[in-house]
Amino acid sequence: MGNVVLVTGVARQLGGRFVRRIQRDPDVDRVIGVDAVAPEHHLGGAEFLKADIRHPEIARVLAETGVDTVVHMDINGTALSGRGGRASVKETNVIGTMQLLGACQKAPNVQRLVVKSSTSVYGSAPRDPAVFTENTPPKSLPSGGFAKDTVEVEGYVRGFARRRPDVAVCVLRFANILGPCADSPLAEYFALPVLPTVLGYDPRLQFVHEDDAIDVLRIAAAAPRRGTLNSGTFNIAGDGVLLLSQVSRRLGRPTLPLFLPTVTWAGTVLRSLGITDFSPEQIRMLTHGRVVETTQMRETLGFHPRYTTAETFEEFARSRGPGLLPPESLARTVDRLAGTLLARRGPSQ
Repeated sequence: MGNVVLVTGVARQLGGRFVRRIQRDPDVDRVIGVDAVAPEHHLGGAEFLKADIRHPEIARVLAETGVDTVVHMDINGTALSGRGGRASVKETNVIGTMQLLGACQKAPNVQRLVVKSSTSVYGSAPRDPAVFTENTPPKSLPSGGFAKDTVEVEGYVRGFARRRPDVAVCVLRFANILGPCADSPLAEYFALPVLPTVLGYDPRLQFVHEDDAIDVLRIAAAAPRRGTLNSGTFNIAGDGVLLLSQVSRRLGRPTLPLFLPTVTWAGTVLRSLGITDFSPEQIRMLTHGRVVETTQMRETLGFHPRYTTAETFEEFARSRGPGLLPPESLARTVDRLAGTLLARRGPSQ
């Protein structure tokens, strides 16, 4: 008998893709997808059980199916269409995780737990280190939103690991996941015709391609390969960084630099109109940026992304179509303006 894998959050595109892919692994005998709503996409040969992880019924699901591997992907920054607002998202992220971990604790068959977390646990602050490692504490803990959810979720996961030391626990802290199917708040921001930015800041950003996200989740959900260890906490990001100014040029979308209070006000307006979830935590990230170290991902977990940060964004940009301005023309214009400014300053300045 192969592994029996339960995956949460399968109504989202990434969860659905992971379910379809993991069914092809030779060590997997049965895959069970769980979500509060039925997915609009197909799940291949996987079983779908309509269950809300916020409710105790998830314990019955684990008990009746004999699950030995749980991949918890129902931790997200925005609501799935038609599933409520921010309050519902927080309940699913935090209360849902608590209920799921409680069910795992009571299920003797569970041997492995994989949690899709986020680098947002580090927050974004002006005194942040240049690069975060897995052991670097944030300068200031996130005060709200998805970032605070992930901090709480990881706290509950650590408590579970202490209570069930026999379970192999792997926490994957993903940088922003992008790709043709990306449905994150950042993807919505990049879809705006003009990108509001904070005047005087050009943050560094990292991305993970959704194909790489699927691959690393598969590694975490399987028995460790020789010379690797897939228990612990790992930063997951593509090589390299991009500045927000480079991102806007590659999209062909002009930026609109604003003072921070104005950006905050604009975010509130966009959020109230339902255009994008331009939250305060996202504004902080687009002000100060965030870069993580990925040595443990490579040397311990044994995962090497196929896409760099730049390649990930290039594919995402192609999938979104052209912006208001051709990227090549926009880049040339910016470069000419920068050259003109430098020439006017003179060599001594």
